[in-house]
Amino acid sequence: MSFDEIKKVEMEIYELTQKLNGLRSEAQGEEVSNYEFESLEGQVDLKSLFAGKDKLMVIHNMGQACRYCTLWADGINPFIKHLETAMSVVLVSKDSPQVQRQFANSRNWRMRMVSHGGGAYMTEQSVDAETKANAPGVSVYELKEGKVFLKNRTGFGPYDQFCSAWNFLSLAGENAGTWTPQYDYWKRPETMEDGGENLN
Repeated sequence: MSFDEIKKVEMEIYELTQKLNGLRSEAQGEEVSNYEFESLEGQVDLKSLFAGKDKLMVIHNMGQACRYCTLWADGINPFIKHLETAMSVVLVSKDSPQVQRQFANSRNWRMRMVSHGGGAYMTEQSVDAETKANAPGVSVYELKEGKVFLKNRTGFGPYDQFCSAWNFLSLAGENAGTWTPQYDYWKRPETMEDGGENLN
């Protein structure tokens, strides 16, 4: 394939993305329940997660046992302060609030976190509407006259719009079949200058 062919496909993707953004902007949404979650401070509901804003972005994360979800959250984390100028941002997973916070601290994540515990929010608001499974993705809600509406939602997967690492990897010919994200890329040297005792 020539560079001209690549450029043509890139332009087609750009034009489709513009169309998609327009459709998302026009979406009216559908009313949803005021779901309950667990946090380090106790039980909270969906409305409280708006934290004074009229829009809320909920990152659907499968939990600290998923390397792929970790890659997506690692990529979103640097944008949190920018995103929060437009809406509230919260990451949800089935992990307990204590496990969430411990893992978030290890990754230096700055987003707020709550646990759905695998309950009604996960099954009724899953980004995988067919299977209602614990799936990775993102939902955006709006608060209108005291009611919560789901405005948009989409799943996460390699080459989506939400994890740029895959697009950089594709430039090098790597793909989801040849590359797998890891929690840490450090490899133990053959010789440890400090002796290597008690190394995790």
